[in-house]
Amino acid sequence: MDSDKTIDFLALAREVLDIEIEGVSAAREQLGSDFERGLEAMARCTGRVVVTGVGKSGLVGRKIAATLSSTGTPSFFLHPVEGAHGDMGMIRVEDVVLAISNSGATDEVNNIIPTLKSLGATVIAMTGNVESAMARLSDITVRVQVPREACPMGLAPTSSTTAQLAVGDALAVCLMEWKSFDQDDFRKFHPGGSLGQRLAASVDSIMHTENLPVVLDAVSLKEALEVLNAGGLGLVAVVDEGDVLKGVLTDGDVRREVCCGPFDVARPVAEVMTVSPKRAVSGETSARVLDVMERHEITVLPVVRESGELAGMVHLHDLLGKGSLRFAGGPAGEDAG
Repeated sequence: MDSDKTIDFLALAREVLDIEIEGVSAAREQLGSDFERGLEAMARCTGRVVVTGVGKSGLVGRKIAATLSSTGTPSFFLHPVEGAHGDMGMIRVEDVVLAISNSGATDEVNNIIPTLKSLGATVIAMTGNVESAMARLSDITVRVQVPREACPMGLAPTSSTTAQLAVGDALAVCLMEWKSFDQDDFRKFHPGGSLGQRLAASVDSIMHTENLPVVLDAVSLKEALEVLNAGGLGLVAVVDEGDVLKGVLTDGDVRREVCCGPFDVARPVAEVMTVSPKRAVSGETSARVLDVMERHEITVLPVVRESGELAGMVHLHDLLGKGSLRFAGGPAGEDAG
């Protein structure tokens, strides 16, 4: 760098980000019916969304394909040169191809579009030039045009690739909503994360087995309430002499009993408890247990052995790794029945 030249790099960096923001804002305003048509084609695709491009657009394409795959839309990246030399064999009639080129004049991509279409694939162009050869060759054109590149020479793809990436993210998020892709689905596609590893384990490795709030089915409601209050979970497991789970008493059961009429604490707990409650079975995966808890809006679940004996209890926070719970002396918990 010329020692006589002083550059305010912070000001330059901020200018670059301003230009990038300008480009993304322009792309936002360009979204219209063609974006919706492209989204629908991808959503209704029964094959894979194949992303292609070269250079910086190719690198963006790889990221878009990875994002789609991890959010419920099967996808892979096809390098157009490799495609022209045999990899087109991966294309099926039910596939949708997303071709990316800022200029729309990238020969390597344009040369394979006729073949892609001859194989039956639907081709969506993502380009800044809706009058380009790519746009003419494709079935749908999603316009992503930026006012200028952040590169001072206007040569290096900067704003244009940022806008492409942002529109790719917009497509992925819209597809997630279209397909009702939720946390459970995300977990299935991310088994290597800490949450995925936790939920792949058996519930036995997570459940609590000591100081459980448990009473016999022959005790009075008063005795059960004392255990419920001390347990801090909002749930008491009710078992018989053989430790077989017969029911649960929850904060919700108590509230309903109070609202229904005279509250007699001398009554047997068996007359008030929830009979045959939801439960997990020892050996089940934590992911399966979490599915049950989320589906039925349960916070605490008893875990039983195959023979029906109580083996432990698991709290939603245990499954999600949000910290340990105290099973005695804590505040009353949530309704877990």
